[in-house]
Formats: sequence, C-alpha cells, structure tokens
Amino acid sequence: MSGVEIPTPQDPADGLAAVVALRRLADRLEDAAVEQAMRGDWTWSEVAEALGITRQAVHKKHARRLIAAGVDLPRRR
Repeated sequence: MSGVEIPTPQDPADGLAAVVALRRLADRLEDAAVEQAMRGDWTWSEVAEALGITRQAVHKKHARRLIAAGVDLPRRR
C-alpha cells in the first residue's frame, strides 16, 4: 500500500474501533463472496486459492453457515 496515507486518530480508542469495524466489514464481504462463489459452483479448492488459505480452513470457516443458508455444497471429487 505504498503511497497511501493512513490517518492516525488522536485517541487510540478511535483507531482501535476503526480496526474492529474494518474487520467486521471484511468478514461480511468474505462471507458474501464465498457464498456467491459456492452458489456459482466453485470448489472449496478454488475458493481457498482465491483467498490465499487452505481448503480445510475455508471449509471450516464457512461450511456450516452455507449449509444453513441452503447452499448446495460440492462433495469431494
């Protein structure tokens, strides 16, 4: 992120609150993107590669939520 200046709040609590808000937003964006990919017939391996994590990690993090959302998950091929 060279060339991007990150503002520094005067109060550390404000900075930490911003970090929490960004993490929550990133999690929501990831959840939505993974669900879209899985509904689009992506494999766990394809999603994992796109996220830069292992297939096992993406499955552990998202499978239960996707099943609850009614997403038809691929079986191991």
